[in-house]
Amino acid sequence: MEKFIFVLYGLALFFIFCNSLVQGHLLYHYLKYHRRKNKKSNQVAPAANLPLQTNDAPLVTVQLPIYNELYVIERLIDAVAALDYPKERFEIQVLDDSTDETTQLIQQKLLQWTQAGISIHHLRRPNREGYKAGALAWGLEQAKGELIAIFDADFIPTPDFLQKTVPYFRNPAMGMVQTRWEHLNEDYSLLTQVQAFGLDAHFSVEQQGRHEAGSFINFNGTAGIWRKTCVIDAGGWQSDTLTEDLDLSYRAQLRGWKFHYLEDLGSPAELPVAMNALKSQQYRWTKGAAECARKNLPSVLLSNQLSLSTKLHGFFHLMNSFLFVCGVVMAILSVPVLLIQHYTQAYGTLLRLSTVCLLGFFLLLVFYWVAFTKTRKSYPVTLWGFVRQFVMFLSFSMGMSLHNAIAVLEGYLGRKTPFIRTPKFNIRTNQDTWKGNRYSGNGITGLTVLEGLLCLYFLAGIALGLYFGDPGLIPFHTMVAFGFGCVFYYSLLHSRTVGR
Repeated sequence: MEKFIFVLYGLALFFIFCNSLVQGHLLYHYLKYHRRKNKKSNQVAPAANLPLQTNDAPLVTVQLPIYNELYVIERLIDAVAALDYPKERFEIQVLDDSTDETTQLIQQKLLQWTQAGISIHHLRRPNREGYKAGALAWGLEQAKGELIAIFDADFIPTPDFLQKTVPYFRNPAMGMVQTRWEHLNEDYSLLTQVQAFGLDAHFSVEQQGRHEAGSFINFNGTAGIWRKTCVIDAGGWQSDTLTEDLDLSYRAQLRGWKFHYLEDLGSPAELPVAMNALKSQQYRWTKGAAECARKNLPSVLLSNQLSLSTKLHGFFHLMNSFLFVCGVVMAILSVPVLLIQHYTQAYGTLLRLSTVCLLGFFLLLVFYWVAFTKTRKSYPVTLWGFVRQFVMFLSFSMGMSLHNAIAVLEGYLGRKTPFIRTPKFNIRTNQDTWKGNRYSGNGITGLTVLEGLLCLYFLAGIALGLYFGDPGLIPFHTMVAFGFGCVFYYSLLHSRTVGR
């Protein structure tokens, strides 16, 4: 049993370490991109011949997949209708699967913007088959545009979105252009700050680094624009995974289509402010990524057209959610490892070798520091501010690891569950509130109780470290106990809010 524990512990650490090395490689390419960009700062890229004129502007369809978005639907439609693009060259599809008053609000906005000369269509399906993927596929059949832009309900696109993305499709091989997510309510709470910290790293170092390395990037489900023929050629929107965006991205790039990432163009969106909303989003993302790995990873690894580097990055990209499984395994086994080492004095060499993982931690530290400094534009960057956010991000990630690991394992095992959308509350400032919102979600679950027990478990690990006079794992156990404690606390707090 002791050997089994150490082998499993070591394998979890090894996967995390390898992932850190891959992230370090992305960081190298990201910095390389910015060095080249700074040298060419006075040059104008060929794709930036703006603005587009009516005679060279391709027809664009903007799709808005909607399901019960009572609080944000009006601001979304207003923002999309205000896009700076020739009116006669774009149309809006509101793909409405709603079952509440959202439909009435859409109809009112439809009348307002139709009278203003905007081509806007309210499309309702007979059923919600396929969820978001089904809605997008259904709308695609009726779309007139040769380009398809997509925005989720929590986004407010900037007026220049089409002007800055459409020109890249002058390249006939271009299949998709993705923009960077920005945050409308990053400073609302500790919960939103932690989310923004992690997302900023993805939408800077990860996406731009993969693009610079020539590896596969992904459409993030919203704030991007597709060539219609690319979607069709890749097999269209499919609903057999919870992340139809990642799935289509890999199928399209395996077909040879080119993707472009625009770090310089931000698309503002609302971050989830309630723990149950964050958990539903994380569940969908992590389980969907596992389903996409099961579906697409063999094609990536067996392809004769892809380089070894592209395959390696594709492997760790699709297997990224497996980090949560490794994280929770490593954390739970760290307490037995502490006990075994103290009472048997065995496996000392193995434990000393595991310190090489500190290199992986250092790479992650630099990775997130670069992302932090590149994305913080509205207020000064400080070392203390970074350390605080980095530690909080790692703690919350570990606190969410059990919840997300369960979702990942369900994805690998092929257990199907419905698409649960993330509720939006129209929260932008600290004065806004989501209390009493009808989309607030469920209360306490058995998983919440287990997260609370894990907090106590890791507090016991701290006590054991102090008792044994072995402080090596105390910082880690402190971080993990804090993470599970925070997730447990917010789950209770927000459940009480829902109850009231």
